[in-house]
Amino acid sequence: RGKMSAEEILVYAVELGKNFCLYFDELECDALCKEKTLHRVLRNVDSQLLVVRPDLNVAAFEDVTDQEMQSGKGMHFSIHCYKTTTPLAGMPVAFSVQVEDKSYYMCCERECGETIVRFKEGEVPKEIPGESNIIFFKKTFTSCCSKAFKFEYSMEQGMFLAFEEEGYLRKLTLKKLSKDEVDETMKISL
Repeated sequence: RGKMSAEEILVYAVELGKNFCLYFDELECDALCKEKTLHRVLRNVDSQLLVVRPDLNVAAFEDVTDQEMQSGKGMHFSIHCYKTTTPLAGMPVAFSVQVEDKSYYMCCERECGETIVRFKEGEVPKEIPGESNIIFFKKTFTSCCSKAFKFEYSMEQGMFLAFEEEGYLRKLTLKKLSKDEVDETMKISL
């Protein structure tokens, strides 16, 4: 018999039913708690960096010079990793970025029937009580490519961060992925 730790979850049985089966009252799933923060630039398959421009309400992958990278405006991301009780879904993460003296976090919102990626001014919470429009599941891009990742939106299974050509821009967007498909527009290196 081991000692109980503060990490253990207490469960209360509601009744003992037929065949001595236990029935439980509705249980709330664990809140996500921030575990660590990584500081990275996000690159697409063409080695372009993701740059956030809140004044233009756009985030796009761009070719960046060394000098622009040193200034780092809108391209040095904090990747906030959360503890999870469902590791099979992937590591839950949230993204934030500094532009000038303000912090912005990535989220997804429904607009005209589709889900749009946005950056809003504010901080990423330390704890998230349930589902959240800021959480993405970090997954290895392919089994043979362990240094690149894809990020699935937690509230819409099969929807991943990707880039989409829009004129001269490679805008950050969400894109549906069929089960066995490999889509290079979703490949993000940290």
